[in-house]
Amino acid sequence: MTTDLATFPPDATIVQFGTGRFLLAHVDAMVSDSLARGASEARILVVQTSPREEGKHKARALARARRYPVRIRGRRDGEIVDREEIVDSVADCAIAEEAWPAITRHVVEHARIIVSNTADSGYEIGADSSLNPLPTSYPGKLTQLLRARFDAGGEGLTILPCELIDRNADTLKSLVIEMTRRDATAAGGQVPDDAICEADSSGDTEAFVQWLTSACVWANTLVDRIVSAPLEPLGAIAEPYALWAIQREPGMAIPCEHPDVEVVDDLTPQALLKLHVLNLAHTFLVDQWRRAGEPGTFVRDAMENETLVVALREVLASEALPALATRLPIATLETYRDVTLERFANPYLDHRLADIAQNHATKLERRIKPVIEMAEAAGLPTPQLTQAMRDDASRATG
Repeated sequence: MTTDLATFPPDATIVQFGTGRFLLAHVDAMVSDSLARGASEARILVVQTSPREEGKHKARALARARRYPVRIRGRRDGEIVDREEIVDSVADCAIAEEAWPAITRHVVEHARIIVSNTADSGYEIGADSSLNPLPTSYPGKLTQLLRARFDAGGEGLTILPCELIDRNADTLKSLVIEMTRRDATAAGGQVPDDAICEADSSGDTEAFVQWLTSACVWANTLVDRIVSAPLEPLGAIAEPYALWAIQREPGMAIPCEHPDVEVVDDLTPQALLKLHVLNLAHTFLVDQWRRAGEPGTFVRDAMENETLVVALREVLASEALPALATRLPIATLETYRDVTLERFANPYLDHRLADIAQNHATKLERRIKPVIEMAEAAGLPTPQLTQAMRDDASRATG
């Protein structure tokens, strides 16, 4: 494990916040494939940030091995896939609590791209401050790192957040700017004894904000891959399907070249497909599963139940896709529908219907209600989707 006195490999120009199995089997696997083909040269410094001991244990194992297997299992294009890939894009791994000055130095001197996939609460800043020796939140840590690079006269970085948040980069950018200004105001009053910097002038703060806005590139992304289980001590099991869609921005650095990395002018089509085809299908399937008495445990079980499959295919064909066709080409929708149904039938994937059923009312509002509204605007009927909304209302009052 690298300490504050050591340095990280200079070719680790991608700094990744998160050691979760999704990043290991998605971003890191794509970068590894790109490296193996000679399509890119950047490797990854992985930073572990949570206080959990199991996370630190995993980080130490990753720092020692720096390579691990990813088992790809499922169906793609009608064929069964069951293979193992070795990922070796990780140049090093560091624990933030143990090596923060060394991480900061590396970001200042070598980083070009910052990637993240934090927990659900990862964007909550609360009372955190970037003036703390080690901020607790991810936006706090990022603010401090970017400020250090700015103070050193460094060029801006490309920020590629992979959290499942709408317009994730825009959201993260606004949080970093908010924290910058909030900390500048706080520093004008009582500054903690162990703060990493003194109060700066308002002009210096605004110069940093301008650097964040004009020199750094904040690219919204959308990621999609089911990583179903970890492998011990390192690695993961993932489905064949993968998507890393990145919204094109001027001056953006690209971490790798890979068939599943799509650089697009607008993420709206990918977002609509994921939310209102794949996610809608999951939520509608749960509604039908409940109405049928909850037969089976996993999505793959439901895909072997003729009653559930027929209902799912029908609602997609007659209601969801016609409504979405007011926004997207029908050929695109049909192709994505077919891929989605193939993913659902993955014989190796233990995706619990009960897990999908959590927060069902909220999911109905986000995934199904907007499609009903699209259909209504076009004069199209949606009896099955509307019934799914009523079913939940009945359960809530029953």
